[in-house]
Amino acid sequence: MDETEFWEIVDSTREAAEGDPEDHAELLVGRLLQADPDAVLDFARHFESRYHRAYRWDLWGAAWVLLGGASDDAFDYFRCWLIGQGREVFEGALHEPDALADLLGEFDEEIDGDGEELGYAADEAYEELTGAVAPDLGIPAAPAEPEGTPVDFENAAELERLYPKLSERFGS
Repeated sequence: MDETEFWEIVDSTREAAEGDPEDHAELLVGRLLQADPDAVLDFARHFESRYHRAYRWDLWGAAWVLLGGASDDAFDYFRCWLIGQGREVFEGALHEPDALADLLGEFDEEIDGDGEELGYAADEAYEELTGAVAPDLGIPAAPAEPEGTPVDFENAAELERLYPKLSERFGS
């Protein structure tokens, strides 16, 4: 599976789910069940590599503003959700986290920003297809700490300076 196919699967299942992350995860599992186990592992590798790429302080700060706070777990689920938003939103956010204010359409804080189930979709599909737990993906492990310069999440003035558009649109 190449990168284009990965993003096509993410996009088509998100659109079918009408943006609901839980429905998206269910549809993603269903779509992956139509593939062979090796393709499911390829999908998992694409997902995990993007998940690791998004482990950055500047993106965590953007998630903090967008969500009104983001614990370690919340940031993990946010990164899954961000991948689920598709290539344009994902790459745009990595290029400039504050651009999420422009890249995101409607944002329902009750359901958006948390894509925990998306992170398990490939594992679930692989296990259903094979009866076995997915093997190690053979990709580099996540960094121990987020990349970049730490952000002081408790400093509202600093967050507003770093994320002016997100602060204006989503700040409290």
